[in-house]
Formats: sequence, structure tokens, C-alpha cells
Amino acid sequence: MFRRTFWFSTGVAAGVWATTKVNRKLKQLTPENLAVAAANKAIESGARLKDRAVGFALDVRDNMAQREAELTDALGVRESPELPAPRRIAAIENTTYTTKSYKTHPYNRNEDH
Repeated sequence: MFRRTFWFSTGVAAGVWATTKVNRKLKQLTPENLAVAAANKAIESGARLKDRAVGFALDVRDNMAQREAELTDALGVRESPELPAPRRIAAIENTTYTTKSYKTHPYNRNEDH
């Protein structure tokens, strides 16, 4: 009698456990939960990718500064180069045309109309 009760209880427990597991898995596979899971994975992947890209950019900047220092030492350039004086555009320096000569121009634009 006790053996039958033991195996019956074991079977009921196994059935409850299996039913609970199946129901949990079915709830995880609903379209809403799948969409949430996919969105969370996309956000995690984006954050990982961003962290890697930022790390790569920082490494490139550090190595670029190091290489620039090496080239500066190799070329013997210690001071900043003297820049040439700024040049003005030739059209700006043209002083033959003034606003006064424009106002006294003999041509009247309204004569043609």
C-alpha cells in the first residue's frame, strides 16, 4: 500500500513539475515576450558595439599621439612652425570702384521701361 502511494505521489509531483515547466516555456514563447527579448538583446548588442567602438577610437587616438611624438623626434621639429601672414583677396583690395561712383552713374535703369 505504501509503495503504491509513494509512486502515485511521485507521479503527481512529476506531472505538476512538467506542467509548470511547459507552461513557463509557453509563456516565454508568446509574441510579446519574444519581442521584448529581441529588443533587450538588440540593446545589449548595441551597447557592447558602442563600447568596443569607443575603446577602438581611444586606442587609435593614443597610438596616433604616440606616433606623432615619434615622428616629431625623428624630424627634429620641436617648435610650432611660423605661419605665413594672412593674405587678402585681390578683389577686396580693388579701390577703383566706390559707392559714390555708383550713385552718379549716368545710366538710368528705368529708361528701358
